[in-house]
Amino acid sequence: MTAGFGHIGLDESGKGDYFGPLVIAGVYVSPELEGSLRDAGVRDSKSLSDTRAGALSRHIRQSCPHDIVTIGPERYNGMYASFNNLNKLLAWGHARAIENLLERVACERVVVDQFGAARFLNTALMEKGRRVQVVQKPRAEVEIAVAAASIVARAEFLHRLQGLSREFGLSLPKGATAVIAAGKAFVRQHGPDALGRVAKLHFRTTEKILR
Repeated sequence: MTAGFGHIGLDESGKGDYFGPLVIAGVYVSPELEGSLRDAGVRDSKSLSDTRAGALSRHIRQSCPHDIVTIGPERYNGMYASFNNLNKLLAWGHARAIENLLERVACERVVVDQFGAARFLNTALMEKGRRVQVVQKPRAEVEIAVAAASIVARAEFLHRLQGLSREFGLSLPKGATAVIAAGKAFVRQHGPDALGRVAKLHFRTTEKILR
């Protein structure tokens, strides 16, 4: 176990994307590493290009203890049907990442970019997670550990999305707006029953694609 007085930051990627997985990342940042991560350019991943996010993610993963919970589309659709609530699904993923990291590092503070009412995550936390201070707040990427987690989550999401594109021989775009044409092309090529292997089916986009 890594000792220290740093903190864990968590963020997710893929929540608003029709294609691809949901990825939750947790990163532990020690006080000694905060300055070097800022100097390297670690900040909210939304302000970075895909290429830059990928490079920084590799640097973060080499430098910091981290955990990545990836929920692929098929599993995501099954879990969403079970939870029937996206915030509960997110809370499950965040709680898993927190518990996994706390097996390896000693810290007293976890910061999460808030995704819903605090009760969702508080309910999902298990034994170790309930022993530490868990702070949920909007725009938490101002904290270096959360910014690092946002970069790792985004890079992993993009990697997995590219993998799905290669697997099915079709370019699957990011986002949730300019995806209908790609969805219709996918259905023509692989059939409607296969759509759940690459997409989050509860999006209204599904109806438009299958119409």
